[in-house]
Amino acid sequence: MTGILWRRAAPVALWVLTLGISVPAFAQQAPSAESPADTAWLLTSTALVLFMTLPGLALFYGGLVRTKNILSILMQCFAITALVSVLWLLAGYSLAFSDGGSLQAWSGGLGKALLSGVTRNSLSNTVPESVFVMFQLTFAIITPALVIGAFAERIRFSAVLWFSAVWLMLVYVPVAHWVWGGGWLAKLGVMDFAGGTVVHVNAGAAALVCALVLGRRRGFPHVSMPPHSLPVTAAGAGMLWVGWFGFNAGSALAANQSAGMAMLVTHMGAAAGALTWMLLEWKHYGKPSTLGILTGMVAGLGTITPASGFVSPLAGICIGAVAGLVCYGATQLVKRKWHIDDSLDVSPVHGVGGVIGTLMTGVFAAPALGGTGFAVASGGMLAQIGVQALAVIVIGLWCALVTFVLLRILDATLGLRVPEEHEVEGLDLGSHGERGYSL
Repeated sequence: MTGILWRRAAPVALWVLTLGISVPAFAQQAPSAESPADTAWLLTSTALVLFMTLPGLALFYGGLVRTKNILSILMQCFAITALVSVLWLLAGYSLAFSDGGSLQAWSGGLGKALLSGVTRNSLSNTVPESVFVMFQLTFAIITPALVIGAFAERIRFSAVLWFSAVWLMLVYVPVAHWVWGGGWLAKLGVMDFAGGTVVHVNAGAAALVCALVLGRRRGFPHVSMPPHSLPVTAAGAGMLWVGWFGFNAGSALAANQSAGMAMLVTHMGAAAGALTWMLLEWKHYGKPSTLGILTGMVAGLGTITPASGFVSPLAGICIGAVAGLVCYGATQLVKRKWHIDDSLDVSPVHGVGGVIGTLMTGVFAAPALGGTGFAVASGGMLAQIGVQALAVIVIGLWCALVTFVLLRILDATLGLRVPEEHEVEGLDLGSHGERGYSL
């Protein structure tokens, strides 16, 4: 009866938005043989997602900070990549994706610690398990790397390493298991195709807490702190856009129709986010800025991520446009009104975008709108939105709580902020004994 009433009341536009919805690979029955095509695509996607961090995110963030701090950003991105890689082999992958037995709802087990049982011939669906391990590793790398944008230009390098390591194991790994590893949120039917909750809500919540606990940079908000090199930022942003095809389309875990639709939807979300942000800035300030269109693109990409394999291209345009509008407003609120020094706008772009995208997935992929063939919460669109909202709230609160406690412990032991003289002269020299320069 609910479906009949909805079809009578829904505007024709909403029906159009749902055309072309695809079924994600993980919702299909897993074949038992390796597929060379799937393997080739996932190998390519893995390289693309790693390319997002190195050098994409490193350059995107590096160009946004002042010249005296660019090397510190590059150093943090490279160090996090190396550190997370080792932790993923030791226990991260196992706790996220192996069988947790009686604790399966909350955590994986240690059966695959040190990648035990991951051999040349072991398979994960239709691809070698080694490829799946590496693909998921690239997601684990970029998530804590996103967070560094919140405390850029003022944190001790040792604190970055300890924070990234512990945060990975206590926040990212459990959440990845809840959503993608067969945990309790997966059983409830949460829909997160490529990381709206696991990556973006997590990174955004952590970034906001980091910015609040560390406090503002010296001079913020009264001293102007413009990006030192927008060309470097634009180059990094271009790499992120291209790399995001591996991020989202690769999450189909197969070279199939779902991957193709996810790639198309991802591109439309990025385009709509970029144009919306550009037009808003043009209207409010009289001129469109390069930084604005780049930020809008990232907002569109982050917001379309959870929905990318579940919705149509027109829905992607809609979600991207909403991302540009809401994330633009959130950035103004956080920086200009609340004066929270989230240095590179991680929380209002990735965090808010992740929340919006996760909720809108429930709208545009709901059975009442024509989305059939994959597991969603029973009861239609409203029930699915409820599951999506629950995931956002629980993950956001868990991440914020653990991040706050972890930062307090690190501050009491190591100290979070660099000495005042190092912040003034720049972290490149103060923390690493080197000088960066404008590329």
